[in-house]
Amino acid sequence: MPEIIRTRDCVAHFKGDAYPVAISDTLITNGWRGCQGVVWTDSPEDEFMVTFSDGMFGGFLLWGSDEVPDMFTGMSGNQVREGYGILCTGGWLLSTPVFEQFTYASRVGGPPLVSIVYTAGERLLFSFRGLWTNEDEWTLSGDPRAPNDNFAGSVCQPPRTLNNNCLVLTTVL
Repeated sequence: MPEIIRTRDCVAHFKGDAYPVAISDTLITNGWRGCQGVVWTDSPEDEFMVTFSDGMFGGFLLWGSDEVPDMFTGMSGNQVREGYGILCTGGWLLSTPVFEQFTYASRVGGPPLVSIVYTAGERLLFSFRGLWTNEDEWTLSGDPRAPNDNFAGSVCQPPRTLNNNCLVLTTVL
């Protein structure tokens, strides 16, 4: 099989639904990566708006706010400048490096960082940072919303050298 030339954070192998949405000031200020998990938020205008996910799901953003392939094109900086993004929902088959690589406990508790092991078929959620993860961070943190039953996808192929250390997943958003 030929190698995938990776110039995007989100490579879609099978496409679900995609919609243009307004992005929150928080997203505009901080930027985001392709495949970033997002949730619906209130808008001061009469429009659909999303912001970073905190474990809830609403979908993911197809393109990052400042990806290398957009440099020197009409798309460069356009999403942030115009305040919009492409929200993806439904069933997608994706390959992405945008997932939690280290356990929640080791990220908040300090060194050493402990790698998360992903296995085919296991469920995926969004982390507090809106990244794909197999950990229920609501339960691990003592969040009153625990347990997190917001199943967002499943692992098709765990990260490994053969797939450029990208997580291959299907979504059920």
